[in-house]
Amino acid sequence: MPWFLWLLAAAALGAAEFFTLTLVFGLLAGAALVAAVVAGVGIGLLGQLLALGAAAAAGLVLVRPVALRHMAQQPLTREGSDALIGKRAEVVQEVTASHGLIKLAGEEWSARALDESHVIPVGALVDVMEIEGATAIVYPRELLP
Repeated sequence: MPWFLWLLAAAALGAAEFFTLTLVFGLLAGAALVAAVVAGVGIGLLGQLLALGAAAAAGLVLVRPVALRHMAQQPLTREGSDALIGKRAEVVQEVTASHGLIKLAGEEWSARALDESHVIPVGALVDVMEIEGATAIVYPRELLP
């Protein structure tokens, strides 16, 4: 088979990958490129098909699982209010299980204590454990009196 037909097949498979995003057609397009190179060197149809099969198998067995695993991972950076989880804040108004106010990242946030029995005094340092809407759920950094 002529090399340019393999290139056409690779382009068609690449276009299919663009619309499906399955990582299958893209790997098959790469295998068709390998077959095009083999055809361009002058190896016969059987060699081209063997190269196509070997490249496709290698891509689907070795590359695709690694790529899917990387795509499934959560990004390392957190954005928005999620980025505030784990930060240190200072209590501006006494924090109880139902209300309070903290200074977090230069802004004042409403807050409530993670442990309902805690009453965190003004000036105490707290860790932000989670964010619920516009309220920070906090826990004291040091033991309370």
